[in-house]
Amino acid sequence: MIHELRTYTLKPGNVAEVEARFEKSLPARVKHSKLGGFWHTEVGPLNQVLHLWPYDNLAQREKAREEARKEADWPPNIREFIVTQESEILIPAPFMHPLAEKRLGNIYEMRIYTYQPGTIPEVLKHWGELIEGREKFSPLAGAWYTDIGGLNKFIHLWPYESFEQRERVRAEARRSGKWPPASGGFLVRQDTKLLVPASFSPLH
Repeated sequence: MIHELRTYTLKPGNVAEVEARFEKSLPARVKHSKLGGFWHTEVGPLNQVLHLWPYDNLAQREKAREEARKEADWPPNIREFIVTQESEILIPAPFMHPLAEKRLGNIYEMRIYTYQPGTIPEVLKHWGELIEGREKFSPLAGAWYTDIGGLNKFIHLWPYESFEQRERVRAEARRSGKWPPASGGFLVRQDTKLLVPASFSPLH
């Protein structure tokens, strides 16, 4: 199983229009493979939309994208709004729950950690030992490491009902003394984005 994370940076003021056009064109696309989730940034790098696509493998990705391009309504007519496009192929962490259509929160925090080369297996080990305890405070929507694109990244996605709940949960997890995992010594960089799911996002 692989997931493709596509991040589009837009000209300011166009997120709502891009989401509307994407939603209109989406039925043509999902005939060929499912959408995992769709969000726009609220805090962090602004004017971004992110869409997540699960595939069995790279061959299925290529086939689905090739077939979708034959559809009259795909891709959505959003080229005029795009400044940059990024694509990363992600491998789900061993402890990640399978993606499914469900409502988990009103906001999502995507944390992107870049680690020293060669340390991702150790990071996954430390996280795997503690993640069950962390999920007693709030669920983990997804966790991946990069395989193609920016390498040595570990991306984790957390849903919350509100900004206030996010602050409360994170404080409670730290006070437990069992979080965060002991992988900080490998860190090179940390980034975070607070995301709002689109109305049509399967993961909401």
